[in-house]
Amino acid sequence: MDVMDVLNKYNQEVTATISIAEKEHVDAAVQGAKEALKTPFSPYERYEVLMKAAELLVERRDQFAQVLALEVGKPIRESRGEIERAAQTLVISAEEAKRIHGEGVPVEAAPGSENRMAFTVKVPVGVIAAITPFNVPVNLVCHKIGPAIAAGNSVVLKPAEVTPICALMLAELMEEAGLPKGRLQLLTGDGAKIGDWLLENKDVNMFTFTGSPRVGEYIRSKAGLRKVALELGNNSATVVHHDANVEQAASLIAQKSFNNAGQVCISVQRVYVHEEAYESFINELKEKTEKLVVGDPSDEGTDIGPMIRLREAERVESWVNEAVDQGAVIALGGKRDGALYEPTILTNVNDEMKVCRQEVFGPVVSVATYKDIDEVIVKVNDSDYGLQAGIFTNDLQFAMKAAREIEVGGLIINDASAYRVDHMPYGGVKNSGNGKEGPKYAIEEMTEERIIVLNL
Repeated sequence: MDVMDVLNKYNQEVTATISIAEKEHVDAAVQGAKEALKTPFSPYERYEVLMKAAELLVERRDQFAQVLALEVGKPIRESRGEIERAAQTLVISAEEAKRIHGEGVPVEAAPGSENRMAFTVKVPVGVIAAITPFNVPVNLVCHKIGPAIAAGNSVVLKPAEVTPICALMLAELMEEAGLPKGRLQLLTGDGAKIGDWLLENKDVNMFTFTGSPRVGEYIRSKAGLRKVALELGNNSATVVHHDANVEQAASLIAQKSFNNAGQVCISVQRVYVHEEAYESFINELKEKTEKLVVGDPSDEGTDIGPMIRLREAERVESWVNEAVDQGAVIALGGKRDGALYEPTILTNVNDEMKVCRQEVFGPVVSVATYKDIDEVIVKVNDSDYGLQAGIFTNDLQFAMKAAREIEVGGLIINDASAYRVDHMPYGGVKNSGNGKEGPKYAIEEMTEERIIVLNL
């Protein structure tokens, strides 16, 4: 069997070696997941397993966090936070396992059906293929396997090839928590090949994918009539109105533009500041950003670690240089050291620059101005994406107008676009995908509603 190396993203040294799955392994995993569905696994048993898994994850927080820092390059403090959130995601999934229910349907109200009664039940979809990204490789795995298991499904998990170790550790933890054999299968290796083999296998009943719009569109095109849930990209906008608390806005935007080196789907990428607040805002944002420490993710003092690959840091560097050539000004940052890229603030940008139009997925934020409310709503909506946006204002009318008119799956008022807690519905519109995450909402995607009609 072929193998591939997993690198320490800070020093580029080999930290682990994983096997590369071939087609026969994919087919065996799907068959094993399908066979596991034949063994009863009650809602309360699912609850117990997921709660035990959450407990074990909390106990091993530091161990998991250290692996995250190595294989993702995520700062150790941020890594601990991800593990705590992942445990919470499993707890929420466990609780939802006991709340899955149908409803009564008044078929007796139809002429000729007076002696009938009906109700619906929620049944598992079956075998779910879950394909997860590198940037939040524990919590986003939990956001897929937690609801899937809570709903009574089996899962074939394919983690990102550059960050598979924590997923393997999580699979072992689920087994230790009592998950029945076969309910979770894990495949490592080449994402494109494994994805194609999963798509070819008709025993896969649903695909849930987090990643790029290009791959998401490909999955949808090949999945046929099977269920597909997609959480894709974004070039998140946040608006700072003239009546906002500028210091608060700058602090939150600095925090939520650069965490995980900007490699978060809802990281702040575009900031629109009312021209009356611009000067004070940009000064505050620079001051807050200058305090961020770039370096070794295993160091307790580090705020920003390396990007996932050297070529990704080089890409971000080229996009920033291109924007400067087109007239943008580097207000802060703009320098690369290997896979480390400094937190960067660009001004004098326009919406046609790549750093504004596409998804940077790096530690770069672009700041532009606006004059009135209608203008900025048009600017925010002038995007192929629509995952989340933020708005800082004390004007209730503006907030309500934005809630009605900004085209996103989630609008965050008086915080940046990157606010998320794990039990809220999370998902986008346009090229940001379809379907919702958050255990309660994911379970809706991962079950089918079946009607039962009694002729009494």
